Amino acid sequence: MIRHDIPALILDRRHFLRSGMAVFGAAGGLSSGLAGCATPDPFASVDRLARDAVQAGQCPGVVLAIGHGGGIVHRYVYGARALVPVREPESWDTRFDMASLTKPSMTALAVMQLVEQNRLSLDEPVATILPDFAAAGKSDITIRLLLTHYSGLPPDIALTDPWQGKAEAVRRAMQSVPATPPGDRFVYSDVNFITLGLVVERLSGMPLETYVQHNILDPLGMTQSGYRPGRSLTPLIAPTQFDEHGLMLRGVVHDPTARRMGGVAGHAGLFSNAHDMCLYAQSLLDRLAGRPSAFPLRRDTLALMTSPQQPAGKTDLRGLGWDISTHYSTPRGAYFSPRSFGHTGFTGTSLWIDPPSDSYVIILTNRVHPSGGHSVVALRQAIATEAARALGLDAPRPVATSVTRG
Repeated sequence: MIRHDIPALILDRRHFLRSGMAVFGAAGGLSSGLAGCATPDPFASVDRLARDAVQAGQCPGVVLAIGHGGGIVHRYVYGARALVPVREPESWDTRFDMASLTKPSMTALAVMQLVEQNRLSLDEPVATILPDFAAAGKSDITIRLLLTHYSGLPPDIALTDPWQGKAEAVRRAMQSVPATPPGDRFVYSDVNFITLGLVVERLSGMPLETYVQHNILDPLGMTQSGYRPGRSLTPLIAPTQFDEHGLMLRGVVHDPTARRMGGVAGHAGLFSNAHDMCLYAQSLLDRLAGRPSAFPLRRDTLALMTSPQQPAGKTDLRGLGWDISTHYSTPRGAYFSPRSFGHTGFTGTSLWIDPPSDSYVIILTNRVHPSGGHSVVALRQAIATEAARALGLDAPRPVATSVTRG
């Protein structure tokens, strides 16, 4: 359970708890802390990085949260939710297009629930569930290879011609041709998770968004999250960018493949905010630590999911949906441990979780707004590094490459 009434400013190398009171800064920022307190703010460098990024035009605004020791120890809001057609101030309750954070947080979790229920095996060929998937030499690709992005499938379904509809997307995914042999190398692929979403639908007998609502969002109490948000929520949603018709995407998924599929897919489509993502991250940490938790997986299943599962001998380390150590792992920063994991979203979202220090960092931006945006890769890395320093963490040992099979 997230604590919002944390005692103020107690810091040592093992534990830091900070007030959840909100104070508005002169430049439009919102941080947790006590006004007029003489004690140096250990997270001042984190906030400065966020402010500098907004002022440099890397993103319109930033909402960030740092969790540690069972609660939110720092949160900061700065900049704008929207820049066009008019500027709107950023807020803690802004809902963001989570983009590829949908993959591990929703789709992979749904798959692991089915594994836990013995309705699915990680090393089961996908074609035993989706027979059409066997086309083009894919009969040996397993669920585990999809989850770790070692399937050999191409990064995406081709968008060069104006196809529309979920049925056509399914046909193209089933007919996709591997670029490399299964298990050969790590290639991040939306097709992997489009396919996994179809697996969840086939085995559960439910549309993916219905399954996620009933089996993930509801149990976690994530009442401010979901797919295809209604029009009444539009004012709270951070817009992304102009689509191919010149219309600003707001409450409509940014990912073009998910958009052509109707807004719900295994690889993208979730909208959420900092409050709900903190609920998710804290529940996950609580489950791994053996504390009371609403996280909808057993502890051993979650431990399997968040440990290296890539083929033996491979150095790009992936859990079952989660990134552990690849060229995408910059949100770890310099100090979070080799056992940490997380994921990013193309729109400018990221979540990184470090069980050994009982910490997480959430950074939410709509960096593509209004016309494509800039990179926030360096920002994520820098904020994670400064957050870990503020928490008193030491530099970690090198990332281990061992694989835990389940």
